[in-house]
Amino acid sequence: MPIDALMNDAAVLAELGRRIALRRIDHQLTQAALAHEAGVSKRTVERVEAGASAQMVSLIRICRVLDLLAGLDQWIAPAGPRPMDLIATKGQPRRRASTRRKTPKESPTWSWDK
Repeated sequence: MPIDALMNDAAVLAELGRRIALRRIDHQLTQAALAHEAGVSKRTVERVEAGASAQMVSLIRICRVLDLLAGLDQWIAPAGPRPMDLIATKGQPRRRASTRRKTPKESPTWSWDK
């Protein structure tokens, strides 16, 4: 099943866990063998495959053993400056994010004569 924006978090985790389990089986690894090679506990592998939450470093270690790290590069592509931003900043990269500044609203003219 493809992962899309309409899926809730639990469904995404369950689908990722299912895919990792299938990849592990394709590599002819048991959960214990994967855990040993990845340097995580067997319980962590069980939790990931069951769709439970896990630490990011554990997921990276598991992906490394299953040759899935190249896919992570496509997941979040490296961000670079947009050409128009380079023009606006005169070639200097932005160092932080900011919100748009609000223009102060003009207060109505007040007088004593009301």
